[in-house]
Amino acid sequence: MAVTLTKDTRMEEIAAKVQTGERLSIEDGLYLYDTTDLLTIGQLADQVNKQKSGDNVYFIENMYINPTNVCEANCGFCGFKRKPGQEGAYTMHEEELLEYVEKRWNDNIQEFHIVGGHNVEVGFEYYLNTVRTLKKHYPQAAVKAYTAAEIEFFARISGLSMREVLQELMKAGLDTLPGGGAEILTERYRAKMSPEKASTYEWLEAHETAHNLGMKTHATMLYGSIDTFEERLIHMDRLRQLQDKTNGFMVFIPLAMQPRKLNAGWHQRTSPYDDMRTVAISRLMLDNFDHIKAYWINIGAQLTQMALTFGSDDIHGTLIEERISHSVGALTSQGLTRKELIHLIKAANKQPVERDTFYNRIKTY
Repeated sequence: MAVTLTKDTRMEEIAAKVQTGERLSIEDGLYLYDTTDLLTIGQLADQVNKQKSGDNVYFIENMYINPTNVCEANCGFCGFKRKPGQEGAYTMHEEELLEYVEKRWNDNIQEFHIVGGHNVEVGFEYYLNTVRTLKKHYPQAAVKAYTAAEIEFFARISGLSMREVLQELMKAGLDTLPGGGAEILTERYRAKMSPEKASTYEWLEAHETAHNLGMKTHATMLYGSIDTFEERLIHMDRLRQLQDKTNGFMVFIPLAMQPRKLNAGWHQRTSPYDDMRTVAISRLMLDNFDHIKAYWINIGAQLTQMALTFGSDDIHGTLIEERISHSVGALTSQGLTRKELIHLIKAANKQPVERDTFYNRIKTY
């Protein structure tokens, strides 16, 4: 039986743009979200990824820390936050923080990844001291701490500008900002899903300010709730424009929305089809980003392997004990070992590269 291939002129035009290095438009991206030809999208993304990274796939040994879950915000997707005095609310102070880290520490850890609540019961000094404490006791580990939304929150509670907030954090030992708090960078989305948090402009301003201070940072996108395909592409385009200006982003991480309950049905989760398409489109749209990360916590280990042929060259890290996605409906484990990460990469016929926070190579396996 002969297989008949349908000639897709529009896809051919997009492929020609990719192959000549011409930037894709939002309209191109909408077509890629609309077409059923997922494999061609994946092949194009894989081609771009190989041009940037070859067969290298990066991972890091890191530890996830959430110093407080007390939060003023009411985001529609969050199951982690607690109000002051609510059952389960906590705030780690110095001794508790050090005890938490000591129990989980090993000498291969390169990075502390810190995200917490917008806790109005503690001042900005608390957040500064968290960074100082970790740097004092574990100077060899990079501190990746506080989302752009947290930076805007610190500015509000301290009376400082975001630039001054970042300068104080850098003096305390901050090395980089994580990409969280971005969700979807359109005001329609933010008005519905995270109305008390930083606006689109404020999120971008925080990262631009950090870049101008010499800091490299991360960028994310939380997709799969009320966002439209067009909003996802607007989000990518806004990041792309800022990257043109500052070249300060190291990596883009598309994050699949987790349902509010662990026993949520599959209709409440993003589909593997959407996950792979979004990874691939991210790689094609964000031509000025060096790395695209597949976040195994949200899409699982097996889809993460698939993502390595759909444009991703990074599978994140060990994490040790992830809490935020697991406070809602994440079905994955809360951490993976170095051995497991290396296996995932090798099983996808890729080259495992252990890295530090800034993509400096530590060891190739």
